[in-house]
Amino acid sequence: MELNRGIVRLSPEVRDAVAGYAAKANWPAGFAIYQRGAVADGVFVVLRGRVVLRSRVKAGRGFAPTIATVGETFGAEGLQPGGRYATDARADEHTETLHLSGARFRAFVREQPQHALALIGQVMAERTALLEKLRELATLSVEERLIAAMLRMNEQNQFADGHRLTLGPAQYRLLCELVGATRESVSLVFNRLVSAGLVERDGTTYVVTDAPALGARLGGGFTETEVPLSVNSETKGMGRAVQA
Repeated sequence: MELNRGIVRLSPEVRDAVAGYAAKANWPAGFAIYQRGAVADGVFVVLRGRVVLRSRVKAGRGFAPTIATVGETFGAEGLQPGGRYATDARADEHTETLHLSGARFRAFVREQPQHALALIGQVMAERTALLEKLRELATLSVEERLIAAMLRMNEQNQFADGHRLTLGPAQYRLLCELVGATRESVSLVFNRLVSAGLVERDGTTYVVTDAPALGARLGGGFTETEVPLSVNSETKGMGRAVQA
């Protein structure tokens, strides 16, 4: 099975250009940046930290479509007329963002068209990634989705300790939401991965020490390649996929 490879991120040059038009903000860990259904305006760019986008399914449970990290965007619902946010957005750690309002975005397009095209391309690349994840939810098993999610975390250097992907209790819960499966289902998969020697367990913490070997279980691993964007350049069956 072949998965999308490479991280698409805004280059520092484009981020600097956006900063000339946007409002910068710092968010403490756990802060709710916005909630589903709120009026959306413009788009956010992550400069530091990470933002978890989450849909609440039921009390105590949720589904996380994606995590926005450095050089990525979120909240692009605000670029459409009358847009409203489709998810909750919460800072997962101390996070710094830029917010480009609708009015400032239009000024950015007029005055910095090359950089604006790169920003639009970034939003489209992230939309493509979401469509790919939707395909995974509909076609892949829990184990396959779990491995794919861990490889993405490792590729984006999320929760990494050196070259080791370390998942404590909080990260484990988030992983369940990213996979769209119950903790019981994810626990069964982890037990198999531990038995296969692909994941190490230390109490309530899981550690992935060899991401390529884990990727080989899918029939194709991920590479740790960041792709700066430039103008030139999950059970099978959706009914269970949203359980976390």
